[in-house]
Amino acid sequence: MRVLISGAGIAGNALAFWLSRQGHSVTVVERFPSLRASGLQVDLRGHGVEVLRRMGLEAAFLAKKAPEQGIEVVDKHGRRRGFFPSNNLSQLAEPGKPRVQNFTSDYEIMRGDLCQLLFGAAKKANATFVFGKSIRGFTDGDDSVEVNFSDGTTYRYDLLVGADGQRSATRRLLFGQAIEDACYHPFQDTYMAYFTIPRPIKPGEGYVGSIFIATNRRGIMTRRHAEDELQVYIGCNSRDGRLEEARRGGDVPEQKKIWAEIFDGAGWKTEEVMQALRDTESDIYVETPALVKLDRWSKGRVALVGDAAWCPTPTTGVGTTCAMIGAYVLAGEMAKHCRIDRGPEKGDLAMALKGFEDKFMPYMAEIQRGVPVENGGESLTGRIIATSFGISLFHLAVSVASGLNLNLGRWFLKEDVVKGWDLDEYRAVEGMDVASGEHGE
Repeated sequence: MRVLISGAGIAGNALAFWLSRQGHSVTVVERFPSLRASGLQVDLRGHGVEVLRRMGLEAAFLAKKAPEQGIEVVDKHGRRRGFFPSNNLSQLAEPGKPRVQNFTSDYEIMRGDLCQLLFGAAKKANATFVFGKSIRGFTDGDDSVEVNFSDGTTYRYDLLVGADGQRSATRRLLFGQAIEDACYHPFQDTYMAYFTIPRPIKPGEGYVGSIFIATNRRGIMTRRHAEDELQVYIGCNSRDGRLEEARRGGDVPEQKKIWAEIFDGAGWKTEEVMQALRDTESDIYVETPALVKLDRWSKGRVALVGDAAWCPTPTTGVGTTCAMIGAYVLAGEMAKHCRIDRGPEKGDLAMALKGFEDKFMPYMAEIQRGVPVENGGESLTGRIIATSFGISLFHLAVSVASGLNLNLGRWFLKEDVVKGWDLDEYRAVEGMDVASGEHGE
């Protein structure tokens, strides 16, 4: 089949790998002029680790892993209230079994490194990548989907897959503005920002991530991936209209100024971090978290995958994991129903896309269950922690959990919520073991 994937991110590159290995002719278009191998630290959890193994990329992943030793929670005076060490699950868990992780493990990696890894694997599997080009529109027909591109060209494909992120243009073109408005749930007045600052590691400091919760719904996290640089994640709930205006306008200096004002007097190292942000030419990425929730992920010869289909929000901690699993399931269902020797029959494709939704939608429903889209995306717990008293209770809970060596990550992250869902192996299609990527006899 001739497959076009829009978006060369995690989901798009993973899907390109699997479909190319099956023998499909895969083209990936990316609107940016080159691969966006940027972004801060991400991780893989549960079944996402098993998908990585089945791709044959676990060793390459671990060779690039972030050297994080653990996560600490600190108070406004810099005192450690709890510490949660990294667990080295690559040496502990059995193949094929989901691995329950702490806040951090040896499956942490910089997003750019993971994107490069998947990109290289997809290219090796004969996927074609075209940069600086995007989809302007498409017409879905019985025998093909005709796609119009930003450079004025038009081509036909048997399947179009939108892997173009949370604000997917493919999704809007596929379902229309009414469904777009209904499925996209931004966290009102909630902002998150990500950037790096130069900060050489100090003697005895180590590669430890730090979490600091401040009053008035503010939070900051720092993580170290290199000796000379620090990752910074900040978030707040603010009705300051200037922040939204600066975000929409892309005014980076103004964004930095406003964030510094928001965190003024917060405590811990926030003044040092904000000063470093203002003093450097480091870019800053600001977003409003949003949940994407659809009743279906496909229509005709067009499908969605990754954040374009089911963005679970950063609060779940499993966005990258879901992208990897979802791409695998979609490719697996195509392996079951779309035989290479039968050509691009629409009935087979329809069965594959239905199988994809039937298999993976229950998983995502559990991941997204309880994600608070009302009240600006803030849960009751979040509102309590916003006060000094609430923060004191949070520190007490963290201290107890740390002292008892409890896995606090399971309380906050959505890794272990999907009970009774198994990752299919999708074997034996035209002599190819799709699960392992190896050719059979």
